[in-house]
Amino acid sequence: MELAYIPSPSRGVLHLGPIPLRGYAFCIIIGVFVAVWLGNRRWIARGGRSGTVADIAVWAVPFGLVGGRLYHVITDYELYFSDGRDWVNAFKVWEGGLGIWGAIALGALGAWIGARRRGIPMPAYADAVAPGIAFAQAIGRWGNWFNQELYGRETHLPWALHITSSEGGRVPGYYHPTFLYESLWCIGVALLVIWADRRFQLGHGRAFALYVAAYCVGRFWIEYMRVDDAHHVLGLRLNDWTALIVFLLAVTYIVVSAKRRPGREAVVEPGVVDGEPGDEAVVEAKPEAKDKADADADAVELTKPEDDEVPEAKDEAQAEAESGAKKS
Repeated sequence: MELAYIPSPSRGVLHLGPIPLRGYAFCIIIGVFVAVWLGNRRWIARGGRSGTVADIAVWAVPFGLVGGRLYHVITDYELYFSDGRDWVNAFKVWEGGLGIWGAIALGALGAWIGARRRGIPMPAYADAVAPGIAFAQAIGRWGNWFNQELYGRETHLPWALHITSSEGGRVPGYYHPTFLYESLWCIGVALLVIWADRRFQLGHGRAFALYVAAYCVGRFWIEYMRVDDAHHVLGLRLNDWTALIVFLLAVTYIVVSAKRRPGREAVVEPGVVDGEPGDEAVVEAKPEAKDKADADADAVELTKPEDDEVPEAKDEAQAEAESGAKKS
């Protein structure tokens, strides 16, 4: 008998009358709110406007959900389109099954559309929201706990996850809580990005690339521990290969970007103008530029002659002229 373990919830959904309240969905929603809140604070600190992150999230979140589901369905198509399976289940997102790779890829496309409409640089926006996305992943992984899914090999460690459901081919027992490992790893990734961003003034998308690279490192070893069915290529799970390739791409981007465009870009966000679309946007002047303009104006004022000095100069010139006339 196990003396200590992580219990699984008896059920992953509660019913408020006819309305089902699913733990998986709650974790996703809470994660989105945390990502937008933290991203908004970081965006304002970089010189942006409050509310911009939420406006762009309206595009990014739906795209991300669709992308995450598409990746899962495509890579695990046999769960929905093989004999004896109901393809309608492919649309049941609330039952679990969101691939982070597809969510980030298509979510980035949605964010790019939103950023383009707002007239702001996508790399700067990505840097601002990067740690928030990691925190959102940390919270979202607890949705797998509610669904009793994505656990690792059997173990008798004190923090083993007790699986009680036998649905979907599960075997009740005690397993590595890989959902918990990934949740803790994502928290560490978020803190790493925040620290590195402050220490090295990361810009031009490098903070986001650091988040991607750091996440891939953790996903590689966590994925290796999982026992759920997955496609294998050359002895490795498909997601392991994906993590390895994406890691190399992220590191390459950091190195190349740091050489070509060092430092952090200044965020000057177009203002919001009342009126119909197409009206010219007003760009706010940076405080430094405004102070410089005021200083230049003061310098001009100092070089101008005072009004009472002009008559004195005129009188001296007239006196010299009269003296010269007398001598002649």
